[in-house]
Amino acid sequence: MQYKTSVNKHARPLVKELIENADKLRVAIQTLDNGCTIVDAGISVPGGLESGRIIAEICLGGLGHVSLSHSSYTKNWPLMINVHTVNPVLACLGSQYAGWSLSHEKYYALGSGPARSICVKEELFAELDYKDEASETVIVIENDKIPPVEIVEKIASACGLKPSALTVIVTPTSSIAGGFQVVARVLEVAMHKAHALHFPLQDIIDGSGSAPLCPPHPDFIKAMGRTNDAILFAGQVHLFVKGGDEAAEKLAKELPSSTSKDYGKPFAEVFKEYEYDFFKIDAMLFSPASVIVTAVESGKSFRAGKLDEALLDKSFGG
Repeated sequence: MQYKTSVNKHARPLVKELIENADKLRVAIQTLDNGCTIVDAGISVPGGLESGRIIAEICLGGLGHVSLSHSSYTKNWPLMINVHTVNPVLACLGSQYAGWSLSHEKYYALGSGPARSICVKEELFAELDYKDEASETVIVIENDKIPPVEIVEKIASACGLKPSALTVIVTPTSSIAGGFQVVARVLEVAMHKAHALHFPLQDIIDGSGSAPLCPPHPDFIKAMGRTNDAILFAGQVHLFVKGGDEAAEKLAKELPSSTSKDYGKPFAEVFKEYEYDFFKIDAMLFSPASVIVTAVESGKSFRAGKLDEALLDKSFGG
């Protein structure tokens, strides 16, 4: 797969909007001694829905549109996050996926966003055949603390840039903005699972997804659980694919979260049972509740999965 589009180029106006409207969006901006710009989107400031929406679009490399609407799909949780992209493979896997593991001493976080496509540390980029180039970049980190300068310099160095050319956006999962940008990954988890199921990525030509916005929770584990459950129990995704009907139908049947052996409990409970070790959880769990896969060459659509309001209420209301 060859891409000429630059996720860094398309994300740059969104980063500028976030920084220039920091007061309005209730985020805080600071510049480190090395010149790196830090955007606090929920640690010492409130942040909010709109900052979360913009950060979600930054994560998508500026190639996706994220909106918030009211819906009767889930009767007790009407706020719905909607996501669609012009290129789901590049936007979701080449930018939004939190695939960059960052650590220094006791600080650990996962990085997502356009910076991943410059350093291309992950094997996934060889398969995507994509490497971006830019004079400045941005990374989004899910954590409740500002990263130490060592991590900032590690990111900049891996991208071949000076720290002054780097913006780091930090969104705690327990914050409104942080929860928003995680739930906005509903399409991305479908793309990641399609990749894990060995569906040809080049055959996915478009896609859209939605999931209910979860209420925030001050406890990190419960907050993380709710963001996952929004997708696992009520996420909806519609993919448009090339190729035969048989492959499209197979993808639809295998995509929903209910196909996983670990499905059936709020994520926080599953996480606890596995002693808080992500790698023990069935990887097939991380996917939307229901899917539609349309084979564009035949015009046929295949549906699988279902909404589970009881589990959603148990998670969101607990």
